[in-house]
Amino acid sequence: MESALKPFRILAYIVGVMLLVLVTCIVLRYGFGIEGPSKIVSPIHGFLYMLYLVATMNLGMKARWTWSYILGVMLAGTVPLLSFVFERRVTRRVESELATAAA
Repeated sequence: MESALKPFRILAYIVGVMLLVLVTCIVLRYGFGIEGPSKIVSPIHGFLYMLYLVATMNLGMKARWTWSYILGVMLAGTVPLLSFVFERRVTRRVESELATAAA
């Protein structure tokens, strides 16, 4: 489970930052007519989000989470700032489970 936590944490932060960048690009595109940045950032964010989904599924399967919890963590990557909140919650949960298993 520890081996799956680190990629999840890294990708949660990256996806969170990229989502904020994407929102900025969307504001530039639809608010100011500047389309260039969103054409670059959108596919990069999409690819990174797919990696985030894989990392979440990997961690969720190893931690034996319910499907509803896995889905909730996956959806957290679609709401600006929420991936940061869920990264902390998931990290605490996994570390707690690891401490319980070690005892």
